[in-house]
Amino acid sequence: MQNVDTTKYVIYADITAEGIVERPDVVGAIFGQTEGLLGSDLDLRDLQKTGRLGRIDVQITSTGGKSSGTISIPSSFDKVETAILAAALETIDRVGPCIARIAVNRIEDVRASKRKYVIERAKRILVEMFDENILETEEITEEIKQSVRVEEITHLGKDSLPAGPNVLDSDAILVVEGRADVLNLLKYGIKNAVAVGGTNVPPTIPDLCAKKVVTAFTDGDRGGELIIKELLQVADIDFVARAPEGKSVEDMTQKEIVRALRQKIPVEQVLDQYKIKNQPKKRREITTKRKSLIREKPFCVRNIAERAEAIAPRRVVPREVQPKAVQIVQEVAAAAPPAPQPVPEPQPEPEREWFRHHVDELDGTLSARIMDRNQNVLKEVAVRDLARELKEGNGDANGVIFDGVVTQRILDIAAEKGLEYLIGAKMGNIAKSPSCVKVLTKEA
Repeated sequence: MQNVDTTKYVIYADITAEGIVERPDVVGAIFGQTEGLLGSDLDLRDLQKTGRLGRIDVQITSTGGKSSGTISIPSSFDKVETAILAAALETIDRVGPCIARIAVNRIEDVRASKRKYVIERAKRILVEMFDENILETEEITEEIKQSVRVEEITHLGKDSLPAGPNVLDSDAILVVEGRADVLNLLKYGIKNAVAVGGTNVPPTIPDLCAKKVVTAFTDGDRGGELIIKELLQVADIDFVARAPEGKSVEDMTQKEIVRALRQKIPVEQVLDQYKIKNQPKKRREITTKRKSLIREKPFCVRNIAERAEAIAPRRVVPREVQPKAVQIVQEVAAAAPPAPQPVPEPQPEPEREWFRHHVDELDGTLSARIMDRNQNVLKEVAVRDLARELKEGNGDANGVIFDGVVTQRILDIAAEKGLEYLIGAKMGNIAKSPSCVKVLTKEA
């Protein structure tokens, strides 16, 4: 019988004998022929006395003058010592007066059997005895966060639109499609989003857009495109951001949201993309709406002589002092820098009309070609990615030809990177034009 407390392995072997033998003969042969074979540390009799080796079980039968059967020996040794004992059994060549042969066929790991039983039993216990509604720690945390986000959601206007708590107080807002989008943005700390609730834009949205800097942030599917088209027609939108193609805002991760918002494009480019010619309702003055986004015009010192001439008739000057005043004005006028003259848009020279076929090929594609100093195309990218490509460029770019609006941002980046020219579809709202960058448009 095995010692269930200490048994690790069970050695199973087959025995055949050329004659009739019985169990005591086999056991005696095992003890007798292995005695002294493995040294005193692995003597089978001593091992059995100390409990390191279990009871040797022999099952044998005799038929036709020959005997055959099985041997099983429990062992509490490790793998190496158990394998040595198994090999020692195969050295037995006689049982009693008969020629015999013992062959080990397998060694069973008792602990593996126990582990298998434990696993199967644990499965049944898990199914039968545990409540399926027990939540994991992560599930509990997510449930609490979800409840907090739901509590943070407010409802705006008579349309009760789902929105973040900071929509009314923030100068810039995000317009998304549905409630789930607002919840996902709240998850990552974006609290200035409001949902339109479908393709039918409610009246609250245009009223809100008239007071804020607005970015339309929609899904990357057909529904998101339709919402953008309607917003462009009924509301005052400033920027457009899209989720990756086939993905929804509610399923985006924090990194994906940040990347999409960084790649937003001005509404002027979107109007061209969707062939929308009609402007929305009366737009507010750019200085009141985008003063944080567009650089204010630098102060320009006008001709002091012109100011003096305009002011001189209004002054009451004694007749005898007038010549002196005129002299001072003339001296100041002579010392003043000349007034800046408007720089006419450079016209293409005949020898530089090489770019015209690029302009024709890019028409309607919303793509941009970054050119080198030899008028070769370095890279062709989407217009929405142009600013990022220029910032990350290695300095080989010499100019850009693109099917889009020349904005202040693109112009500033071009000047910073030392580009020679920008050739776009049309000119946007430019507050400051660097003299180092030549700007051409298809319209011109």
